[in-house]
Amino acid sequence: MNPHEMSVTVKAQYLPDQSDPDNRQFAFAYTATIRNTGSASIQLIARHWLITDGDNDVQEVKGLGVVGQHSPFCALGSILSTPVGLPLPTPAGTMRGEYFCVTEDAQFFQAPIPEFALVMPRTLH
Repeated sequence: MNPHEMSVTVKAQYLPDQSDPDNRQFAFAYTATIRNTGSASIQLIARHWLITDGDNDVQEVKGLGVVGQHSPFCALGSILSTPVGLPLPTPAGTMRGEYFCVTEDAQFFQAPIPEFALVMPRTLH
C-alpha cells in the first residue's frame, strides 16, 4: 500500500444571506474533505488554489496549512473536513488546486484537487 494515498472531495454552496448581487458580491462556501487511505499518517502543510470567476479572471491563493488551521494532521484511515468561505465578483466560477502534504516519515507529496464549480442557483420571480 502506498504511504501517501488520499482522496479529496469538495462540496460548494452559494450563501445568499452573505451576498449582494447588486454590488457584484457573491459569497460561496466550500468544504474540502480529505480521506487518508494510505499506509501512513499525513500532515497537510500547504495549499494552492486557482480560482476563476465568470469573467475568466484568475486569482491564485497559496499558504501554509488550511484556512483556520495550521498544518492539520490526518491519521491513517481518518477524515479531515475544512469549511472555508470565498467571495467572488460574479455569480459563477470554478476552483481547482492541490494540497501539499508530508508523511510521518518525512515523504513529501502533492494531492491534486479536481476543478469544481461555484454557482449561484437561478431563482424564479
